[in-house]
Amino acid sequence: MKGRVVVTDINDNVREIDLNEQMMVRHEKLSELKKNGTNPFGTRFERTHNANDIINSFADLENQDVVIAGRLMSKRDMGKAGFGHVQDLTGQIQVYVRLNDVGPEKHELFTKLDIGDIIGVSGYVFRTRKGEITVGVKDITILSKSLRPLPEKWHGLKDVELRYRQRYVDLVVNPDVKNVFIQRSKIIKVMRTYLDAQGFLEVETPTMHAIAGGASARPFITHHNALDIDLYLRIALELHLKRLIVGGMEKVYEIGRVFRNEGISVRHNPEFTLMEIYQAYADYNDMMKLTESMIAHVAQEVLGTTEITYQDTKIDLTPPWTRMTMKEAVKRYTGIDFASITTDEEARRAADGIGVKVPKDATKGSVLNEIFEEKVEENLVQPTFIMDYPIEVSPLAKRKEDDPELTCRFEAFITAREIGNAFSELNDPLDQRERFNKQVEQREKGDEEAHMMDEDFLRALEVGMPPTGGLGIGIDRLVMLLTDSSSIRDVILFPTLRPR
Repeated sequence: MKGRVVVTDINDNVREIDLNEQMMVRHEKLSELKKNGTNPFGTRFERTHNANDIINSFADLENQDVVIAGRLMSKRDMGKAGFGHVQDLTGQIQVYVRLNDVGPEKHELFTKLDIGDIIGVSGYVFRTRKGEITVGVKDITILSKSLRPLPEKWHGLKDVELRYRQRYVDLVVNPDVKNVFIQRSKIIKVMRTYLDAQGFLEVETPTMHAIAGGASARPFITHHNALDIDLYLRIALELHLKRLIVGGMEKVYEIGRVFRNEGISVRHNPEFTLMEIYQAYADYNDMMKLTESMIAHVAQEVLGTTEITYQDTKIDLTPPWTRMTMKEAVKRYTGIDFASITTDEEARRAADGIGVKVPKDATKGSVLNEIFEEKVEENLVQPTFIMDYPIEVSPLAKRKEDDPELTCRFEAFITAREIGNAFSELNDPLDQRERFNKQVEQREKGDEEAHMMDEDFLRALEVGMPPTGGLGIGIDRLVMLLTDSSSIRDVILFPTLRPR
């Protein structure tokens, strides 16, 4: 059964909308409240306690007056008395409404409330015969009339895509979802506190860049009308933070949104949160120690342990973590020894022998990286640092002095996912220009993820950047790990979705 109701929008435009039966009833109650002089969308309401306070401090609060507010999540009318549950950020608490305590007007208001209405309650704390801690209501106020029914109690909001599209409903009816985002906030707070205590300074750098750099990714492009120039939403934080190192800010970090015009999956969202950290006079070995100690510290502070379970797999975050070079990892899991491979052609044959397809002109370094990604990453379940990446895939990392085909770079893997990326940062402006030129050549061949030339960054390096260690950590993937979430969409409040 459907009906129609006349509504006025925020621009005072009057229109009719179709409503299902439940919404029709709620709109009728809304009209009745207004007719009786009750504001169905109330004003400021001062609380003295939340649900969790009362439950945890019952011994001190028994028979004391309290004032609470929240969403009505259940209701049972029993003539002259009734029960309900009010939910706030901390949880739910039962309320008991009796005609003799609230009077006929407020009792009638309670009987006409709908599940989902937001109410304020004042009353006294007691325990029922069944042992449930309860607020005996003395007064009740409607603070916001819910015009749209919540999902049915026992089934909740189960459609995964609908949960992401209607996160506001997801948070109301699925307490575990709310807890994930509370944990996310704690994780970031502890990371900040940890770095601050180490003498790092939190900074903010531009979100719109004239040149997209700091990572291999396709950027989103926008246009600045006044300057009549295209700008790019940042794909990394790196190059501006390094400029600050040049300027003498020796230990800096930033937590910020970055944007990459890439596919959507359980591991990827086009908009995500990245932490980048830079420390002068350090190298990638220092960044390894920082990574493992900080993540272990966060786990201990937030979860109370460094031994966690992710998707039924036990993970031990206790330092020190396993360290392997990329060549060692490839040899362990594929049997191919790149230490004995001397030419690009040999490398391509080795890849072909294990079913890894590479371009006809692929270099030895790029083949090594391709084999690692296809055949090795899936085995890196326990925390592992993979070190010494080929120069072809590391345009911003310092070369290894004993092997200039490789760089002082590592990636940290946990549960077969990269969770961090770090370098001994390249501070030689001549070498950096040469690598940028090679990246430009790749772009001209059609690689839209290759770096652009950044003359201002080169100018900064020419001023002089001290030896520096740099680290990037994907906050979303770390939160996934520490909250046992299988998809990145479960840890981003409003993930990017295909329009309906």
